Amino acid sequence: MSDTFKSGFVAVIGRPNVGKSTLVNSLIGHKIAIMSDKPQTTRNKILCILNLDDAQILFIDTPGIHKPRHKLGEYMVRTAENTLREVDVVLFVVDVTEELGAGERYILEHLAAVSTPVVLVINKIDKVAHSEVLPAIARYTKEREFAAVVPVSAEKKTNLESLVAEIKQHLGPGPKYYPDDMITDQPERMLIAELIREKVLHFTREEIPHAIAVDIEEITVRSNDDLYVRAVIYVERDSQKGIVIGAGGQVLKDVGRLARLDIENLLGSKAYLDLWVKVKKDWRNRSGVLKTFGYE
Repeated sequence: MSDTFKSGFVAVIGRPNVGKSTLVNSLIGHKIAIMSDKPQTTRNKILCILNLDDAQILFIDTPGIHKPRHKLGEYMVRTAENTLREVDVVLFVVDVTEELGAGERYILEHLAAVSTPVVLVINKIDKVAHSEVLPAIARYTKEREFAAVVPVSAEKKTNLESLVAEIKQHLGPGPKYYPDDMITDQPERMLIAELIREKVLHFTREEIPHAIAVDIEEITVRSNDDLYVRAVIYVERDSQKGIVIGAGGQVLKDVGRLARLDIENLLGSKAYLDLWVKVKKDWRNRSGVLKTFGYE
């Protein structure tokens, strides 16, 4: 390793649904963080690793900072806020198609006490005319000074090289924390659970998403090297159970089909997915249950 090799930790923060997970996945070139158009889908702090010839950048995709309404929400916000004190660079991701509102101001208040370099990432520039980007930048730079401002499209992978170059400017010499073939520190169980939850979010209506938790009860490698996964999808009410299963079990079949493809792509082996749906009343406000599901 050369004397100029750099490494460091980068927190990715922003209001829910601005494209943080899409950005992290695009930067590392693998799908690790789940993506959804539903807000507050990232619940845990997920470390994703970008290995370069001259640097190793460790991205921490955090839950969106928002005003919490239950114990799960409190855990998510606490996780995001604690991350700001542990990193070398903060990426504050905003959506160029939306005005600077109360959610962004709430985050800016939290950033006021942060001495870490904060890079403003203006995301979704593919959704607006070029002339709209500069006024959006001006709205934010009027609020505070940033170490840099980088407009990108995470979905189209536009200008990501500039963002990586900017991040490296703020990293010092450091070791290689993880081997080259490692792209996340998350255990397989958690990644599989998240991929299943992503598909449930995709197929269910607005009242369902935050009531969903997925618990992996069993992962077994069969004699033919195929993977057997038994997972339970938990909801909070009986009515939600019916929605997740769907008429004739169709929603659950669709969830299983798409989740299985993602699991096979992630792990590189054939998988059999055995999905069950159970009710656990008001689990988001029960500390013991949150701990069981890995949220505390």
